[in-house]
Amino acid sequence: MAAGGLVTEVGGMMIHGSVVAREYSIPAVVGVHQATLRLNNGQRIRVDGTAGKFVVLEEASDI
Repeated sequence: MAAGGLVTEVGGMMIHGSVVAREYSIPAVVGVHQATLRLNNGQRIRVDGTAGKFVVLEEASDI
């Protein structure tokens, strides 16, 4: 699988995930409070790295 964006609970501009996202030219939002509780596997989201926001587009499908 290939990542189209990155959302993390902890970190800042210089953490490993942010640096990798920059190198792969994918958007990243870091430091999202309770990200692992708010997001589920299989959900489609839109990541806006410029605004520092993400939006859930659809709930996870039962696979």
